[in-house]
Amino acid sequence: MRVRTPSAEPASPSAKPRNDLSTMRSLLPYLWPRDWELRLRVVSALLFLLGAKLINVWVPVFYKHSVDALAPKDVAIAVPIGMLLAYGGARVMAQTFGELRDALFTKVAQRAIRRVGLEVFRHMHRLALRFHLDRQTGGLSRSIERGSKGIEFLLQFMLFNILPTLLEIGLVCGMLWHLYDARFAVVTFLTIACYIGFTLGVTEWRGKFRRVMNETDQEANTKAIDSLLNYETVKYFGNEEHEAGRFDQALQRYEKAAVVSRTTLSMLNIGQGFVITGGLTAIMLMAAYGVAEGRMQVGDFVLVNTFLIQLYLPLNFLGFVYNQMKQSLIDMEAMFTLLEQNVEIADAPQAPALVVAGGEVVFDRVCFGYAADRQILKGVSFAVPAGRKVAIVGPSGAGKSTISRLLFRFYDVTDGRILIDGQDIRGVTQYSLRAAIGIVPQDTVLFNDSIYYNIAYGRPGADRAEVERAARMASVHDFVQRLPQGYAARVGERGLKLSGGEKQRVAIARTILKAPQILIFDEATSALDTHTEREIQESLREVSANHTTLVIAHRLSTVVDADEIIVLDQGRIVERGRHDLLLAEGGRYAEMWKKQQETAHLQAELSQVLADEEI
Repeated sequence: MRVRTPSAEPASPSAKPRNDLSTMRSLLPYLWPRDWELRLRVVSALLFLLGAKLINVWVPVFYKHSVDALAPKDVAIAVPIGMLLAYGGARVMAQTFGELRDALFTKVAQRAIRRVGLEVFRHMHRLALRFHLDRQTGGLSRSIERGSKGIEFLLQFMLFNILPTLLEIGLVCGMLWHLYDARFAVVTFLTIACYIGFTLGVTEWRGKFRRVMNETDQEANTKAIDSLLNYETVKYFGNEEHEAGRFDQALQRYEKAAVVSRTTLSMLNIGQGFVITGGLTAIMLMAAYGVAEGRMQVGDFVLVNTFLIQLYLPLNFLGFVYNQMKQSLIDMEAMFTLLEQNVEIADAPQAPALVVAGGEVVFDRVCFGYAADRQILKGVSFAVPAGRKVAIVGPSGAGKSTISRLLFRFYDVTDGRILIDGQDIRGVTQYSLRAAIGIVPQDTVLFNDSIYYNIAYGRPGADRAEVERAARMASVHDFVQRLPQGYAARVGERGLKLSGGEKQRVAIARTILKAPQILIFDEATSALDTHTEREIQESLREVSANHTTLVIAHRLSTVVDADEIIVLDQGRIVERGRHDLLLAEGGRYAEMWKKQQETAHLQAELSQVLADEEI
């Protein structure tokens, strides 16, 4: 049965733009985890929060009664010891409840940050190769970093500053209405409403400047990392100033956006000051007239003032918090958007694991294109029998490396099918498929860690004896032993401290340790000198003995011993057969062989001339 899938179409981003509400909704499940201990912490923290605010509202009341007791009278003044103790005790209890709230909720917040970060990390590895070829690594890492910090800020300040402040405002308005009359509550409420409305409106307007800052910051970081990763290329062409100019252009755009953002923040703070001061002055005048008319005592004047000052501090903080909260939401938006990226290559529901008996690989009328208007493979069919070696050769752009990517299922075929021991690879789990295949690529990229780690990466649970055995089989053990730090020697960023041949041997050792049933050598020696190539080819022959092996090669001299050689050209198989038969046919393969032999002969003569001149 032939299966046709549309999965080679470009992955689409999220279905629709996110907003603040959807971002908050994405965060909520992490705040109510299935862990009952964490849920108990959430409930306890909320109870301590409520208790702290209720006690906080009574602090000014105790203060009022203490002032009234000390106000001048015709009788002797008694010190209100009980009321002062109540005032001090209330303040201590309010602070204690707040600290207990923070202590209990810290584990919940940090667990949420950890879970989100881990989920994003895992999702990044689930995304198809198409996404990772288009990504900008520097900008992506900054998005995740800022998003994680945004979650921490949002949890800390929105849950325990903004919402409790709104609760306290309601309690204060109710208290003023109960103690005096509706005018005090109305003026307080209108002041707060105007403050919040002004803050929300201006902050929403300022959000676009923050987005520009994020975009330009991400752009600058991406350019910097890209330039440093290509350090040698920059030096080769003397383009240090060119790179500095590109980086500075991004920094200039960030500078302009940051200046506008800070200027508008000053405008916001000035407006907030006018609103708060106006409300404070109005309510203090009302209280002063009440005292002058004898309807209120001096303690009431102090109570109203204390209430407003007590609200003013968190309200003043609210402006900063809301601004930072909007920034955090923008930062989180980018991170949660990553979770909505189309995975593209996914396991079928209830997909079984691949069962490998001999390891026969079959390409059955395979068609594939990276884009709808760019077909790479056009009905390619061939088989690699179990335990045999098949080579694929052809000019650049013929589709050779695409075959290895399809076999690893980095992409799905647009038509036809790929079988391993009769099983369509789209119907089995990706993990089992990739566990059965080992690859030695042309461009071996190593982790910036020790040689031991990079070899052991083939099978992280392997013991040291197995790692060293793989290194001996790849002819890298003796080289490692000569190093001062041995297997602990670090290889540098992308393995740049090692030569091309040394990196390839580490890659071979890593693949040997993985112990796959199917091997792919994708241009594994094309970038090496002739002497090193011969040594590594010998290692590859030993490794591939009795394994199903697919060799993708440019140098035809490396595939003369293949059981079958397939010649690709413009996505189609134009010739196939053993080396000697293809030469006898005098076709495309014979032409390629002749050109490469002539080139090799000229290089040998040039090397001899240079050697003679040195002598």
